[in-house]
Amino acid sequence: MGKILPLLLALIGLGGGVGAGLMLRPEPEPVVSIDPCGDGSPAPVRSAVAEPEEDDEPSTTEFVKINNQFVIPVMKGGSVAALVVMAISVEVEQGSREGVYQREPKLRDAFLQVLFDHANAGGFDGAFTAGPNMQTLRTALTEVARGLLGPMVVDVLITDIARQDT
Repeated sequence: MGKILPLLLALIGLGGGVGAGLMLRPEPEPVVSIDPCGDGSPAPVRSAVAEPEEDDEPSTTEFVKINNQFVIPVMKGGSVAALVVMAISVEVEQGSREGVYQREPKLRDAFLQVLFDHANAGGFDGAFTAGPNMQTLRTALTEVARGLLGPMVVDVLITDIARQDT
């Protein structure tokens, strides 16, 4: 009992100090912007604390992560020069998740064909993550997904991509 009492008092003191610190924390001061144009109009005052964005409309789409990553070999001179590992998600209309999972084997097969074609055309060589290169790949994946799943597909997202040279 003699060892527990000091420990208990220390915990109560610590809890009280944390509670008092939270209660007495000062409000963040607003940041006032300077009028860059000098036309005399008052500049808007913005808070330094980021306020969460309010969504007036509920989301009409949902994201379906395709199970397992895609592994694409990059060939040079008849041998594997690199491996590209990629994770893909499909943005679909709300309530279409089950339809995607029911057709996932066909979708994976079609995605792999597009990815292999992209690799064989040199899409994963050099700066393979450059904007136009990635957009070409996303567009091809989206077209294939819409061909299999119909208009429920909004977009295809590449959520992770890595290249390992051998």
